[in-house]
Amino acid sequence: MATCQPDTVFFKDCAARAFFDQVANKWSAMILILLDMQPMRFNELQRRLEGVTHKALTQALRRLERNGLIGREVLATSPVSVQYSITQLGSSLQAPLGAVFDWSIAHLRDIEREQLAYDERAIG
Repeated sequence: MATCQPDTVFFKDCAARAFFDQVANKWSAMILILLDMQPMRFNELQRRLEGVTHKALTQALRRLERNGLIGREVLATSPVSVQYSITQLGSSLQAPLGAVFDWSIAHLRDIEREQLAYDERAIG
């Protein structure tokens, strides 16, 4: 994977681009926010993430684990279950993710207004 300078960050072999492709998506961000609150099992995550499919959640969890942002622990229960928790590296993303979340809440009405204006222009 290539090291990127700020002016080349969008080249396809750039490590930062690969990270964004794998981690900076809606499910991954929400998973990290949930796991920052407490460790959770797969089914609890799926219940908390309305609309996520089994496949999408599995893929997101694997990407996050591969990148060292979450840990996976097999629990000796009957039947065997798996619990996910955020790692120290994953916790270090909470400040930037929190800032984006706070920004989205603060600007929600502006975004909705812009969406309506765009839709009206597109229709008429």
